[in-house]
Amino acid sequence: MNVVVLIPARFASSRYPGKPLVELKGASGTPKPLIQRSVEAARRIPGVSGTFVTTDDERIADACAGFGVGVIMTSPECRNGTERCAEALASLHDPDLVINFQGDALLTPPDFVTALIDHTEANPDAQVATPAMRQRASEVRALQAEEAAGRVGGTSVVTANDGRALYFSKRLIPYLPKGALDGEMTPVRLHIGVYAYRPEALATYVATPVSELEELEGLEQLRFLAAGIAIDVVEVETPPFTLRELNNPGDVEPIEAALAAAGLE
Repeated sequence: MNVVVLIPARFASSRYPGKPLVELKGASGTPKPLIQRSVEAARRIPGVSGTFVTTDDERIADACAGFGVGVIMTSPECRNGTERCAEALASLHDPDLVINFQGDALLTPPDFVTALIDHTEANPDAQVATPAMRQRASEVRALQAEEAAGRVGGTSVVTANDGRALYFSKRLIPYLPKGALDGEMTPVRLHIGVYAYRPEALATYVATPVSELEELEGLEQLRFLAAGIAIDVVEVETPPFTLRELNNPGDVEPIEAALAAAGLE
């Protein structure tokens, strides 16, 4: 398949303005901006035709020029990364599959994306696919603490028996009765914010009004479910290090520690 990776990036993040340009130190102590680290992570994915950053901000575009990645400029009216990917389609050469590799997903293992590509290739009817992984009990307790403090620690997902998403939430789902956290692994699956789209799914997405649940949860993927487009959830193996996204200034230190633990320069 002709697979293209798009990395949506915006400067005006409500929780962390300018975060694509925040510098993060890796295993060697060398600082690099978040957007560069995300591009490097995307370039570790095998079998991809091309990788591009999609943005509406010249500061991000200028930074990208400094480390040699193509940029597709998109409208500031795009409300989320999926809309940005849909607009960028006009600048691409008929991809079979578009990967939305989030601009703060620098720790995403390349095999997570390979699993999505393999799944959509084996299932021609799959319109959208995204990965999720089981959480360790210690990780769920950390997410519960974040939730109790009024912070969003991650997005969880529940699925039907065939693996299709029933719902995504910034709250921990499903409900955990007594004893649910007694083992090492738990019923909670953390959604990893990477998506594989067929081009026709993106066209339907932008033609669909924003849903109430999308607005309430602040989760763009819920528009697909509201439009009746199934999202295939591909379960991936939980890595030995904790995956973190850069959502707040307080995330910098643990992300740098994870980069060092993963041996990423």
